[in-house]
Amino acid sequence: MARKAAIIGGGVIGGGWAARFLLNGWNVSVFDPDPEAARKIGEVLANARAALPALSDIPQGAEGVLTMADSLTEAVEGAEYIQESVSERLELKHRVFAQIQQSCPDTLIGSSTSGFKPSELQQNAANPAMIFVAHPFNPVYLLPLAEVVPSPASDPAAIERAKEILREIGMFPLHVRKEIDAHIADRFLEAVWREALWLVKDGIATTEEIDEAIRMGFGLRWGQMGLFETYRVAGGEAGMKHFMEQFGPCLQWPWTKLTDVPEFTEELVDLIAGQSDAQSGHHTIRELERIRDSNLVGFLRALKDRDWGAGKVLREHDARRRLAYVAAPPSGAPMVMARMQVLPSWIDYNGHMTESRYLFASSETTDAFLRFIGADMEYVATGFSYYTAESHIMHKGEAKLGDQLTGALQVLAADEKRLHVFISIQKDGQDVATIEQMLLHVDMKAGRTCTAPQAILDRLLPIAAAHADLPRPVAAGRAVGQRK
Repeated sequence: MARKAAIIGGGVIGGGWAARFLLNGWNVSVFDPDPEAARKIGEVLANARAALPALSDIPQGAEGVLTMADSLTEAVEGAEYIQESVSERLELKHRVFAQIQQSCPDTLIGSSTSGFKPSELQQNAANPAMIFVAHPFNPVYLLPLAEVVPSPASDPAAIERAKEILREIGMFPLHVRKEIDAHIADRFLEAVWREALWLVKDGIATTEEIDEAIRMGFGLRWGQMGLFETYRVAGGEAGMKHFMEQFGPCLQWPWTKLTDVPEFTEELVDLIAGQSDAQSGHHTIRELERIRDSNLVGFLRALKDRDWGAGKVLREHDARRRLAYVAAPPSGAPMVMARMQVLPSWIDYNGHMTESRYLFASSETTDAFLRFIGADMEYVATGFSYYTAESHIMHKGEAKLGDQLTGALQVLAADEKRLHVFISIQKDGQDVATIEQMLLHVDMKAGRTCTAPQAILDRLLPIAAAHADLPRPVAAGRAVGQRK
């Protein structure tokens, strides 16, 4: 039976939480009195469905069931975890917590607050020990960070349980040991935001120039090494100590206005809004969200390939899901092993996906399957691998820039040395290409085929048996140019 999460507040953040839980197999009940809440949740969920699965190398499990509740009490009934994402008004949050705890006083309640301390949230609560901060970052369905902030009144066991739930849905719970206004990450953002306002107000830079300074420079560094590790590298061979000695005195120079805040006048608001419209107004917000998500998927996949930073979180999430997937009986259906998006570099002079990228999509699908049965890079490092001996590709449709593709694999036959597979590359449920492949298990040092180890066969052969009853694809075994 699927577990249930309740989301109170269905805006951008609440919708992101709902998508994160749903796509990880939880049933989700959302309460938001806004009559547009269902539409807004649906749009966030559509973005998440197009992006989040592309981060995983494990077949996507069944999506949970979304329910729009008519009342807060209905939403939280039977929930294992509750996430509050209402407006940043303390008295409103207090009312929400009070109503929740009338029905379920012992259920975990995380708050998406970006500024309030947990001790403030817990004031006058029926059970303060169950209320804590779980502050995410937008888009919640892609970015893994959740700042988990308890107070002295929090139940340590409950906090550990909450962190485990967050890990189970692919997030990185950063345990903030001492509560403080705005937690950790938003304090950095607030400092950068204040300085950016001054730069615009003083006519030194436009909103676009500031954004270029970030995304063309230190933003790229921070995304994979953070602040201190970046500066450690900047210190050269002598490391952080040299960096501090060299640049520490600069902190006394009058470079910034971080201790002062510009007055939020109508003129300043109009200046910034006007520049922002000129910078990005040719895109709708939904278009910007999709551009953002596509870029984030690319960044995160690169980090995942290197088992670094947020990519390490993705790998750990895959490992958790792989254990559950392997433990389940093999399904008698082709396995969806890869989700991809057609990128600009995949397009040929006809505006269609180029031939080599169909083979790339096939390789992504096969590689994910090999990792699934245990023939991953760690296994290859021992001197053994599966080599592709033959491939036959049929082009059956067209894929264009931005199209979302899936790669599904059916095992046609398998034994101790051979693996015969049929791959379907699909768009909107229809084949755009099929690839039939024969792979051989190889001792790379000896340069010849050999028997695969029992640990791999124990995963592979039950799948082959489960797929044996599937209809054989019409194109399987077809010679080039053969009539259908």
